[in-house]
Amino acid sequence: MPFSRDVLAQGLLGKYDYLDALGITHTCQHIYQAYESWVLHKNIKSFYIPTPNTSQTPHALPYLRGQLKLFLEKLEDWTGRKIGENDLRRGIEIVDTTRKLMKQIYEMRKSESPPISGLDSMLMVVAAQMSDKEEFNTILEDVIKNELPGRKAKATPSSRLMLIGSEHDDVKFIEMVENLDAIIVIDDHCTGSRYFWNTTEQNEDALTDIANRYIKKPPCPIKDFPARNRTAHIVNLANEWNVAGVIEIQQKFCDPHELDRVAVSKALEKAGFPILNLEADVTMPVGPFRIRVEAFLEILSSEELF
Repeated sequence: MPFSRDVLAQGLLGKYDYLDALGITHTCQHIYQAYESWVLHKNIKSFYIPTPNTSQTPHALPYLRGQLKLFLEKLEDWTGRKIGENDLRRGIEIVDTTRKLMKQIYEMRKSESPPISGLDSMLMVVAAQMSDKEEFNTILEDVIKNELPGRKAKATPSSRLMLIGSEHDDVKFIEMVENLDAIIVIDDHCTGSRYFWNTTEQNEDALTDIANRYIKKPPCPIKDFPARNRTAHIVNLANEWNVAGVIEIQQKFCDPHELDRVAVSKALEKAGFPILNLEADVTMPVGPFRIRVEAFLEILSSEELF
């Protein structure tokens, strides 16, 4: 996968030398091999959390809790500091606040004139992934209170779109789509809603609650079996955010999403949502995509007339 090769290349070139450690969970083979090669060639602390292959089994929760306990012990060894129950509870509270605030902003995008674009929403999520959560929460609270009320992301009404698929934080692509007569109002992406959608249910000890939160989060294709919960979740988002159409874009050679797109596309079409399937490559310009997106928007416009 070109995306995985690019991540590895930047790591080997020293672009991420500011990192103290490199970690990964169970994911697709392409990203895992990038991780293995990175650790092999760079002197960096590393950890692997083998998450359950499926979250739909009673064994998933105790297994993941056990793996998180091993990770916690490794962190304690690296930092020389004991991480107790109160520390974990405080972390849960801070991160759940981030999740609630970002979901509040996503709820604002349900309006006929959303106050924030799809591009800015994605940048918000990516920034949240990399920022100090307490500082970021203060910024989010200020944005919700002072910046978004009364604001319009686009001056005129545009076709409301949903963006789904594999990892895709291509600024130029999303910018291109929204420079046309369209605005992305909702997504199902790991650099979007899947990152923050559910909060932590506090029922057991903190480590179990953290594991349970990840077990119950909206799944990506490699975790979504035997039941197809992901498909219903995507259709529900499309309905709630009142989209006119869906763009599904996946990284080239991303097998889980490539196999998943058939079932998801059929479910969306059955629910009345036209879908445009695209395959991305980090080396590809957005020009060829622009032609297909323009044609898709023209189809949506003609359907809205009747």
